[in-house]
Amino acid sequence: MAKVIIIGPAHPLRGGLATFNHRLAKEFLAMGHECSIYSFSLQYPAILFPGKTQYSDEPAPEGLEIHSKINSVNPLNWLSVGNELARKQPDIIVVRYWLPFMGPALGTILRRVRRNKHTRIVCIADNIIPHEKRPGDHLFTKYFTAACDGFITMSDKVLSDLRTFTSKPAALVQHPLYDNFGQIISKAAARQHLQINPKDKIVLFFGFIRKYKGLDLLLEALQKTDAAGLGTKLLIAGEFYEDEKPYQAMIDQLGISNRLILKTEFIPDSEVRYYLCAADVLIQPYKNATQSGVTPLAYYFEKPMIVTNVGGLPDLVQHGKCGLVVEPDAASIAGAIGEFYELGENHFIPHLRSEKEKYSWAHIVNAIEAVSGTMNRPSIDEKK
Repeated sequence: MAKVIIIGPAHPLRGGLATFNHRLAKEFLAMGHECSIYSFSLQYPAILFPGKTQYSDEPAPEGLEIHSKINSVNPLNWLSVGNELARKQPDIIVVRYWLPFMGPALGTILRRVRRNKHTRIVCIADNIIPHEKRPGDHLFTKYFTAACDGFITMSDKVLSDLRTFTSKPAALVQHPLYDNFGQIISKAAARQHLQINPKDKIVLFFGFIRKYKGLDLLLEALQKTDAAGLGTKLLIAGEFYEDEKPYQAMIDQLGISNRLILKTEFIPDSEVRYYLCAADVLIQPYKNATQSGVTPLAYYFEKPMIVTNVGGLPDLVQHGKCGLVVEPDAASIAGAIGEFYELGENHFIPHLRSEKEKYSWAHIVNAIEAVSGTMNRPSIDEKK
């Protein structure tokens, strides 16, 4: 049995990272390990946070030990938390890295931990090179990666990016399925809950709305499907993480407001399954990507996908079987919507059910243990 500490967002913070960390901690516990989470007392200063709130109003996950102690902008706090974790002497620290802004805080904490000469540090790297670039990104990421012993990535793109910073051991593991949002329910029941017409053709955009995710391409594609007479409606479920006015202007210009169902607020965990189960198909019209936490949701709820041929997205979706892979432009996306309805949802279901068996949480725990236990600890070059 190992003593494991996960460093990353957790309740009462909300979002996909927190959900992932909760589920990962439960898998460590289920496999007989001791596991707790060190989260943030301050994750982002309010001025830097693009959404409406960083906090969930849902109950804390049961059976998890969560310490909200890390202040992302206070160097004295970094030293204090690092010293505390070093004294605890966990066998493994699993640290999430998704944004260079966190590099100084996490890199400093981990350097203090390493002084105990015992703890192995494994990073789960969601992104190495961010979608939106800012000054200091390269320096902060270099500082952080030097403090880790090994890495888990969930796409070839992130692994490739990682190799521009370090040659330390790394394992590529597919993003596990989110299986903590409740059971699959019927499309009819889901639509009744959301007050959506049971006869409508519904395509779904799910998740935070940011420029790189290509919602503008999908809006244009929706307008193009008029020519095919599909009568498709687009359900947009997710909070704006940028100015929504340009999107509203585009909707007005395209004349598609009557074909949109807007749920543009944060979707709490208890509601997620209704949106996935209500849709015919999930569309990820991204302009660039590493991997997506939405894809595992689609697999779990056995929902076909239309994804663009960018980053790690096509690696996860077998074209013609689990979904359709298209180029990131409105005409291609519109064509794929038409092709999906020609094939029918039932064409994809057997393939989705077969493929989802590959994405277990035990697999990522085993990979973390392997990376942490088979490497020789390199010394940190503090000058790097």
